[in-house]
Amino acid sequence: MAYFGKEFSFEREENFDAFADFIGAFDANAKGFMQYKPNQILEKNGDSYKLIFKTPALNHEVVFKSGVPYSDVIREGLTAESTTTVDGDTFTQVQDYGPLGSITFKREYSADQLKVTVTSSKWDGVAYRYYKA
Repeated sequence: MAYFGKEFSFEREENFDAFADFIGAFDANAKGFMQYKPNQILEKNGDSYKLIFKTPALNHEVVFKSGVPYSDVIREGLTAESTTTVDGDTFTQVQDYGPLGSITFKREYSADQLKVTVTSSKWDGVAYRYYKA
């Protein structure tokens, strides 16, 4: 796939402030989440994938296999049980926070763009983030 190994940088977002307000209901760090706009790189090695989030201050990597649950460290003190399912150029990650509900990040890749659709089981809205290669 033409997007593997490419670095995608943040371009714009839609309704993400409403999503941050929603997660602020159960996470005091939600406002900081609005400022978190890391570059993203997706790599593939056999049947494993590595999603790299890059900022000037910090890099974070998540390694997963399609459909296999894993423990996802969101930040210190906050972990979610996640499952990412790969379907062609679409990577759908569901983060399960137990009684707080789940958050879904649907990443749709093309050679020059990444579109991330954000939804939640406890929120009626939809947010989008767009990245360019």
